[in-house]
Amino acid sequence: MRIPGPEPRADGGVGAVAAAGGLHHYQLWLHAEYGPVVRFQLPGAETAVSVADPVLLEATAHIDKRPERLFEFLAPLCEAGNLQVLPADEHAPWRRLLLSVLAGRPSHERHFERFTALATALADCWAGQADGGPVALQKDLTALSLRMICEYALGGDAADPDGVVTAFEEVLTEYLGRLYQVPVPGTREERDRRTARALAYLRATVDRVVAAHRRGGPADRSDLVGALVEAGERPARIRDTVMVTLLAAHHTTGVAVSWTLHLLGRHPDVGERVAEELDRVLGDRAVPGYVDLRRLTYLDMVLKESMRLFPPGPYGARETTEDLALGGYEIPAGTTVFYPFWAVHMNPRYWPEPERFVPERFLAREVAGRPRLAYVPFGIGPRSCEGAALAMVEAQLVLAVLLKRFRFRPAPGHEVTPVERFVLWAADDIRMTVSPRPPA
Repeated sequence: MRIPGPEPRADGGVGAVAAAGGLHHYQLWLHAEYGPVVRFQLPGAETAVSVADPVLLEATAHIDKRPERLFEFLAPLCEAGNLQVLPADEHAPWRRLLLSVLAGRPSHERHFERFTALATALADCWAGQADGGPVALQKDLTALSLRMICEYALGGDAADPDGVVTAFEEVLTEYLGRLYQVPVPGTREERDRRTARALAYLRATVDRVVAAHRRGGPADRSDLVGALVEAGERPARIRDTVMVTLLAAHHTTGVAVSWTLHLLGRHPDVGERVAEELDRVLGDRAVPGYVDLRRLTYLDMVLKESMRLFPPGPYGARETTEDLALGGYEIPAGTTVFYPFWAVHMNPRYWPEPERFVPERFLAREVAGRPRLAYVPFGIGPRSCEGAALAMVEAQLVLAVLLKRFRFRPAPGHEVTPVERFVLWAADDIRMTVSPRPPA
């Protein structure tokens, strides 16, 4: 049986994606028009099959191969092979090593105090400009999340945070500019030189951290680099792993917090419930401890519902290595299987009135009534995000610090429009007014 979908276009599907306002919007339209399994032209992969039903997704969850062409833009960040498309036999042990660090509570607790200090510094900055006009959430919060992941991946005093932030932004601006055809100042030759210098600086920074570990190093050295050194990973692979960790964690956490504050600003009743919970759990303390996060259950539901409506990474992709039966269709080996996370999260069969912001969808009894893959903000299967647990800790902490001190309201006249910039970004940032909350 032929998989339904639009007729092929001479431009390879680029025009259809652009006309829809981006791939994320195009996926919503495709599945509304053609059903849970759709054949479509995916720029960079010719023909792909998109799956928006969580039950059918289960049949693809085992696939451990990414389409190489779709991730070529990340190859320049890596010296020892693009980590995003490692073969399964090489990827599995690398993933286990990352999970042993990134998903571990001891590592989270060890860095929690420094994360709290960074979040508090941003809150202090916003307090000083509370009457000076709206704040640009994405700009400030993605800068914060990059500082947090630099602290985590490179370790305390072993790196210059400002230098790393500046260099990484230089690299990211250039490569994302190429991917999305966004103009970047300077000639291509000048940009190549800047990017090469920034990459060299970042790799030299990682080398210094590695050297510190091999000498015994300071007490606050990087758990991530330490695990890679102890596992006997070669220097190039260690540098690549740090680079990819910075990339994956940089925008995603800051964007998730930004969208959450955006939604709370438009639903002040929900915001008040979060504030009441923070006052009840923290009392007169301005910041939470690590153990407090487990008690902030409503805040957790709010964050999850925000990531349902605005998943930081709106889609993923795999490549079949053998023929696959899927919902009555035959998917041949070598096919790109597209994961439209946003369309999965907006599937009305599992999310009634999907456009509504309803944190109570994540009460335990509600979660138990849905398929496992109805909610996939961090992807699925053996290529899902290794840093998911760390990202949740960071996001909950930042939200707790900010919402304990401030109320957020939409900036008058400012329109928020989701667009794709590697993550689900807002075209002209998310601008909100910030006002102090009275003490508990």
